[in-house]
Amino acid sequence: MKKFVLLLGVILPSLLSLPISAEPALTQSVQNAQAKTTTLEEFKGKVVYVDFWASWCGPCRKSFPWMNAMHAKYANQGLAVVAINLDSDKALADKFLALLPAKFHIRFDPEGDAAAAFDLQGMPSSYIFNKQGQLVQSHVGFFEEYANQYEQELVTLLKE
Repeated sequence: MKKFVLLLGVILPSLLSLPISAEPALTQSVQNAQAKTTTLEEFKGKVVYVDFWASWCGPCRKSFPWMNAMHAKYANQGLAVVAINLDSDKALADKFLALLPAKFHIRFDPEGDAAAAFDLQGMPSSYIFNKQGQLVQSHVGFFEEYANQYEQELVTLLKE
């Protein structure tokens, strides 16, 4: 038994220090409202604003009106706003959406696989992909005082 514990003491820390291969990408699998697995590649060719949120996230309540405004203003110019919910219970997400309806795309990640692949550092977290599907910007949190800056990043990419 001592050898087994010693072995775990050597192997486990080395496994924990392995580099994580998390990389935000449009190839990541998520679920649609019907719980069907899809990928974010359905939005490739557009500027894609990916936002991770949860029903318990206070700042997410502030970001939804902004994302609705960005979708209304720029969807016809090639912007896709995609908010990925991380609640394990979809009913919590539905309750949130009843209070703050989304006019943009909603996807779900109840197991947290996409969140792990994107290596989330906080909530909400947003990732901006250019029309070629390359990650060009990310933000942790949503701050209303930076809303104009966030919008300008989208406008710049839409002009490319």
